[in-house]
Amino acid sequence: MGCLFDSKIDVANESPSWGFQSLLKRKQVDSVHNVNTRTSSRLAKELTALQLIAIGVGSTVGAGVYVLVGTVAREHSGPSLTISFLIAGIAAALSAFCYAELASRCPSAGSAYHYSYICVGEGVAWLIGWALVLEYTIGGAAVARGISPNLALFFGGKDSLPFFLSRVHIPWLDVVADPCAALLVLLVMGLLCVGIKESSFAQAIVMIANVCVMAFVIVAGGYLGFKSGWDGYDLPSGSGFFPFGVNGMLAGSATVFFAYIGFDVVASTAEEVKNPHRDLPIGIGIAVFICCALYMMVSVVIVGLVPYYAMDPDTPISSAFATHGMQWAAYIITAGAVTALCSTLMGSLLPQPRILLAMARDGLLPEFFSDVNRRTQVPVKGTIVTGTCAALLTFFMDVSQLAGMVSVGTLLAFTIVAVSILILRYIPPDQVPLPPSLQESVDSMSFHDRSGSQDINGVNQKDMVGIIRDSSQHLQGDGEASLACPLIMNDIHQDKSDEQKRRRIAAWSIASACIGVLLLTSGSSASFLPSFARISVCGVGGVLLLSGLIILYRIDQDDARHSFGHSGGFLCPFVPLLPIVCILVNVYLMINLGSGTWIRVSIWMVVGVFVYLFYGRTHSSLLNAVYVSTARADEIYRSSSEHLA
Repeated sequence: MGCLFDSKIDVANESPSWGFQSLLKRKQVDSVHNVNTRTSSRLAKELTALQLIAIGVGSTVGAGVYVLVGTVAREHSGPSLTISFLIAGIAAALSAFCYAELASRCPSAGSAYHYSYICVGEGVAWLIGWALVLEYTIGGAAVARGISPNLALFFGGKDSLPFFLSRVHIPWLDVVADPCAALLVLLVMGLLCVGIKESSFAQAIVMIANVCVMAFVIVAGGYLGFKSGWDGYDLPSGSGFFPFGVNGMLAGSATVFFAYIGFDVVASTAEEVKNPHRDLPIGIGIAVFICCALYMMVSVVIVGLVPYYAMDPDTPISSAFATHGMQWAAYIITAGAVTALCSTLMGSLLPQPRILLAMARDGLLPEFFSDVNRRTQVPVKGTIVTGTCAALLTFFMDVSQLAGMVSVGTLLAFTIVAVSILILRYIPPDQVPLPPSLQESVDSMSFHDRSGSQDINGVNQKDMVGIIRDSSQHLQGDGEASLACPLIMNDIHQDKSDEQKRRRIAAWSIASACIGVLLLTSGSSASFLPSFARISVCGVGGVLLLSGLIILYRIDQDDARHSFGHSGGFLCPFVPLLPIVCILVNVYLMINLGSGTWIRVSIWMVVGVFVYLFYGRTHSSLLNAVYVSTARADEIYRSSSEHLA
């Protein structure tokens, strides 16, 4: 009977605590109740699907493709470079599917931070947000530093920029300052402050210019290839299509995977999309498809023009055209690299203030970052702070050694988003936090339910009798209803017990799969361990992973997944297989980033832990939240509204 419900309100008053429980507090998906409380800080809804595609492609297709094709082909893939890009694109699409569902269900600023706060908990959300802040700061600085050398080629050479833009060594600081890169960061910062509509239009123009350059490479390179007979594929005997073997091709896939990083920027603009349920999945999906298609076509052409072993690792595309008498093409290709870097710079600076905005709304950062300019409806203060920090970092530091830290933040976000999909489908939050101001309404309703009638096994007997009397023609009297009521209550109690058991099994299965992934990837990458130890660790990890996956396939997904968040949007296919494979790929890539990168990231994370403990935890909007069952939240809000009226 759909009208049966538990009349007792499950209340868990979250009090300040230094314990582990405080890290698991989860916030509610934005609804009419909590959105209306911050109308003054809402962002402008200006973006459409086409603008999202432009942002996604512009943020993803950077200058890396102009270099990666040479490095990966020479060292890993050879002629199979196209397959490496295809496999990497499929791996990126796994994360894109997960992002698409969460972005359409939870269309608010914050991206992976926002999703993890809703599905996992406050502690993990803080770490993800903190890591993303580092990622976008260093990513923007690294991209800006790469623009000035390419720009100098139009002035005659490497060090031919005008004197006020040229790099200069500062002896007393022992740094090489780059005023051109810092100026470009400040220009992009100013553009982002004007408004999301204007900045997305500018990024679309720059992105189109870059795509036109890549189209020139594909068309002109294809013409040269047909004219010369595709010399690059005319390989000596014994070399073959996989000169480094299948393992080399897979290693190339792991390297070029990072060329797909950037589509997640689309999710950070979710709050500014006019129709997020439809346009966000379209924007993310088409952006990844376009990037994969461009990468594959460029790699097919360039590998066909020059044998992989003869490629220039620094300027593979320019040198490939030069070998066929088209030295002038270097200027077009350099222009493409500059536009690609400028577009990626915009994509690096765009999400950061929006993540800080989401964290400030939740009380984890000062309110300063949650301010939205009334005229432009963008977080101007946050944009100025983040842009200034990126400009200073760009001016004073060569951040090339820190570039690996960008990958950690992205892969962590991809992993947590995939875990959030599993949680959403199998164990979505069954309690929602209410503000402390509603404590009186909760207490009043709880007292009313207790005093109204006797509660048996958590079910109101008099209410049940009334429901049975009204809805059943077979029960004609109070006595018959009273006799039947215990049987129905036992069924309801059994259903609740079965549901709790299912949720426990699902939770342990998700944990088993994640632990199995960690052991499997760690064992396969731990070359310092003896073979027996590595095989043992991989075996245990494989058993845990397969056990969790099989159990998740055999148990039902939670019915609440249909109404969680903003329903009716995109649904990630092949759950639980797709999210678990996504976790496996991302964790494997993270473990192989190198110890130096992890040491630097750990220092940043430790700083973040102290910031959370001494500020975020004590100022969290969930500090004194009252948690009630999802089914009773709307009723309590209505009761509170009627009381105020």
